[in-house]
Amino acid sequence: MSSLSRELVFLILQFLDEEKFKESVHRLEQESVFFFNMRYFEEMVTNGEWDEVEKYLSGFTKVDDNRYSMKIFFEIRKQKYLEALDKKDRSKGVEILVKDLKVFSAFNEDLFKEITQLLTLDNFRDNEQLSKYGDTKSARTIMLGELKKLIEANPLFRDKLNFPGLKNSRLRTLINQSLNWQHQLCKNPKPNPDIKTLFVDHSCGQSQPNGARAPSPVTNPLMGSVPKPAGFPPLGAHGPFQPAPAPMPSSLAGWMAAVPHPSVSTVPIGFTPPNNAAMLKRPRTPPTNNPAVDYQTADSEHTLKRTRTFGISDEQVNHMPVNMLPVGYMGQSQSQSHGQSSYSSDDLPKTVVMTLNQGSVVKSMEFHSIQQVLLLVGTSNGDIMIWEVASREKLAHKNFKIWDISVLTMPLQASLTNDNTAIINRVTWSPDGSLFGVAFSKHIVQIYSYHGADDLRNHLEIEAHGGSVNDLAFSHPNKQLCIVTCGEDRLIKVWDAVTGAKQFTFEGHEAPVYSICPHVKETIQFIFSTSTNGKIKAWLYDNMGSRVDYDAPGHSSTAMAYSADGTRLFSCGTSKDGDSYIVEWNESEGAVKRTYIGLGKRSVEVVQFDTTKNRFLAAGDEFMIKFWDMDNVNLLTTTDADGGLPASPCIRFNKEGVLMAVSTNENGIKILANQDGLRLLRTMESRTFDPSRVASASLVKPQMMTMFGAAANSPAGPGIMDRVTPMPPMVVMNGDSRGPIDAKPRIVDEAVEKSRTWKLTEITEPSQCRSLRLPDSTSSPTRVSRLIYTNSGLAILALAANAVHKLWKWPRNDRSSTGKATANVIPQLWQPASGILMTNDISDTNPEDAVPCFALSKNDSYVMSASGGKISLFNMMTFKTMTTFMAPPPAATFLAFHPQDNNIIAIGMEDSSIHIYNVRVDEVKTKLKGHHKRITGLAFSNVLNVLVSSGADSQLCVWNTNGWEKQTSKPLQIPAGRVVGPLADTRVQFHQDQTHLLAVHETQIAVYEAPKLESPKQWFPPETSGLITHATYSCDSQSIFVGFEDASVGILTSSTLRLRCRITSNAYLPSNPNLRVHPLVIAAHPSEPDQLALGLSDGAVCVLEPLESEGKWGTSPPSLENGGAGPSSATPGAASTTDQAQR
Repeated sequence: MSSLSRELVFLILQFLDEEKFKESVHRLEQESVFFFNMRYFEEMVTNGEWDEVEKYLSGFTKVDDNRYSMKIFFEIRKQKYLEALDKKDRSKGVEILVKDLKVFSAFNEDLFKEITQLLTLDNFRDNEQLSKYGDTKSARTIMLGELKKLIEANPLFRDKLNFPGLKNSRLRTLINQSLNWQHQLCKNPKPNPDIKTLFVDHSCGQSQPNGARAPSPVTNPLMGSVPKPAGFPPLGAHGPFQPAPAPMPSSLAGWMAAVPHPSVSTVPIGFTPPNNAAMLKRPRTPPTNNPAVDYQTADSEHTLKRTRTFGISDEQVNHMPVNMLPVGYMGQSQSQSHGQSSYSSDDLPKTVVMTLNQGSVVKSMEFHSIQQVLLLVGTSNGDIMIWEVASREKLAHKNFKIWDISVLTMPLQASLTNDNTAIINRVTWSPDGSLFGVAFSKHIVQIYSYHGADDLRNHLEIEAHGGSVNDLAFSHPNKQLCIVTCGEDRLIKVWDAVTGAKQFTFEGHEAPVYSICPHVKETIQFIFSTSTNGKIKAWLYDNMGSRVDYDAPGHSSTAMAYSADGTRLFSCGTSKDGDSYIVEWNESEGAVKRTYIGLGKRSVEVVQFDTTKNRFLAAGDEFMIKFWDMDNVNLLTTTDADGGLPASPCIRFNKEGVLMAVSTNENGIKILANQDGLRLLRTMESRTFDPSRVASASLVKPQMMTMFGAAANSPAGPGIMDRVTPMPPMVVMNGDSRGPIDAKPRIVDEAVEKSRTWKLTEITEPSQCRSLRLPDSTSSPTRVSRLIYTNSGLAILALAANAVHKLWKWPRNDRSSTGKATANVIPQLWQPASGILMTNDISDTNPEDAVPCFALSKNDSYVMSASGGKISLFNMMTFKTMTTFMAPPPAATFLAFHPQDNNIIAIGMEDSSIHIYNVRVDEVKTKLKGHHKRITGLAFSNVLNVLVSSGADSQLCVWNTNGWEKQTSKPLQIPAGRVVGPLADTRVQFHQDQTHLLAVHETQIAVYEAPKLESPKQWFPPETSGLITHATYSCDSQSIFVGFEDASVGILTSSTLRLRCRITSNAYLPSNPNLRVHPLVIAAHPSEPDQLALGLSDGAVCVLEPLESEGKWGTSPPSLENGGAGPSSATPGAASTTDQAQR
């Protein structure tokens, strides 16, 4: 049964209870097995209604289900037996003994014999164990207390003991809302409609008696922009339906529930969906008046949750902040979207930094999905361009051209013969940036594969629609990359992105389809579509027709978009009269939630808009860019971008919202930036463009390098490497002898010259960087074992070797308006007013000898942590221990939250196993075994749906997260002659693209391509630096920060694994030759790509940033022809500054 069907059962239970159908209520509770009514159970036990007690219990459990159930039934039957003996009814006692208690003799024969002997006593209280048995009432009360404890501990009851917090008469409210929706479709709605039946749809027409009409082909009439009529009059015999209250912001997206196709059924929305998959849902936020109730998300099969998971006390729950659950963590996206925001209008990109001369009118733009300075542009004359905005370089340019005209239909061939031009309506990147699509005004869609630089390759050409192709998007139904298109022929079509085969055709619009918006809620994939007559429809990937049909505000040509976290839906459109609307939709009602004020009237073109940061909306209107805060209907600010914009400019944010592209009157593009965007551009502008940064992981394979950097399969004769001093390369490509990347041609002499003049950046003095040693009043600090920034970037959390956590928070003041971590401002070592410390359970272990680990929830509210003892769950607000669980042995050695469900945790163990643990039900779902020593690293990829584990056995394993089967395993390739410690850690971390995997070992840095883990790139540290202690990707994955035993820190360019900057200990450590202090752990700031924090062996934490005048850590070494990893320094043999070959 689906989640919505379960919820319908609860609504019926509430209705029956409110209407006093008591027997029906309890019968449905028992038959549905969704809710165990403890109050009803208590009444029956107190009244001694034993047959009814067992009958009710039997719907939920049987005697032999588990030891808890057995004990429950035994206690009930024992009490019934003792009461019969107390009444001197021995015949009844014998009957109970034989029929009810005999079953337990198989499990404990001695106990059964002892119970039987009670028949021989005149008063069973003469038995020593029953001497304190009082009267019947007190005995039942004592037994009831025991039964409640057993039921609460029984896994079969854990998700069935709490009724969801519903508003009164919720089912009546939903029916009333449905009638309101039906009333909107009446051609001549009456102010006081006469409703006398619910069996057919409502109509104000005269064709049906009682104001009702026969079933309509419109099965899901949703609220449009028409005002709601007055509430309906009383219905039925049980009193009036109350007027529908304002919908809760957290209510279920019922309007996206499945509705049978008109040809199948006319049942109202949400009641009898044809199948489980056909439900489009959204997670529900817990109501603020009951933060303890653990509301389900749609991926769960459980409808109800325990309110006191892990035994959390009332006092703990009462002090939880609103919208924070004890265990069912909320995602960061919710807290950002609906909670207090740290954003301001200063975060908007409003500073014009450059103008790109396009040459023709810009029609569509989109930034690359991973490499955020790449901009794809489509124009009015059919041209496609890719710009690298940091360097202002036009990397690629394609004119409109049909690849193979012979395969097109004859009318199209004839049309193109007469007029071989086309306008581009839409350009868009695939999610991983390896493909992009172009929709043309003439029937055609072209899909290119992109391999970096100017390397565009024809992938698919599809004659998609009759007439103009108006929009195009990528989607992932059934984990298969598809292309969705719509067109002038009123159709929506879905195509296989690999073969070009057509998968679906959706019919139903009565006008050309203007735009499409594919999306996913939980695991449900669907598509919104809008037409030029202002109709909005939604489709599942099936052939069951449109699921919704309603009007856009003003019957306008509308585009729809979700916020970045996928929880809020917006649309922007312009009617034929030129009136423009930008609105947010209430998904629970299918109605407009808020209409934003500030768009001009009488727009000539359709206003374009975009969203960013889960916080801001932007639209191009009235020769300027207008911005709104998503939570405020009033205009936030505007910018004219220094003038020169058209009336309705084309606009587009990059993924992080730090850059914006806007079209100009002069056939150009202006790039706007905020402070983070300026920093990004400064960081990128001096980097040599590297195709591997943007090429798909599946399409680009670097070639194998020999010891001296030349390609292993390069032809004999003089080459680049013959003209430079042979240097050992830092990159070793193992086992891959395929050809080089097809990169943009370079002038060899220029490349060689650059390689001769480039020098490694050495930071040896405090004046050469910004460093801050965080204040610590701890009397005897111990080494920092684990270190992490909070996801908001406002604090740093450290776990010391003594099992104590420390939290530093940055203040908001004149020097730091955002409160983000920075080396410019001294933070506070924060503690709650209670003064308690977050200290892990250490059991009988010495914390100094333990392997500490922790993981932070996405909304920074909770941290799960262990230091050799039990795993502890801490509230980050109060520092209180919410619970402890999983006592050793074995001890936990690594923790990782599942990226799509924070109730699932992967726990690496000391005994080399991995436990997949469900927090919600307090249960280990499965154990993964593939390592031989303790687990030292875990990393999830939500793109590949895999978990990668690493262990002290220097082995990597890949597990499929759908069934938890092991896909592959690979040992690290240890350099010859190197002796590795018996318990050397190996850490793993996924690149931002979720495909490339960073593996960190004391001997090397390696980058693999998951899930096969073949042909790694490897980098080996200079001998003078000592072993690697830790490493991590920067937040943008463009750099790798590496710590060494000699206390130095290296910054590698991740795409080439070449060292570009080295920070010596003198730059950030106080001079004390007697102390051998060095970094043990490194953390990267979540939004500042050049900020890192070091956890040191003396217990200190240090934050490092480059000088503001520099903006970045050094410059990347230039890449040589054929992908060669050339010399890393102009000084041959300088071991401390060169990259070493494999040893």
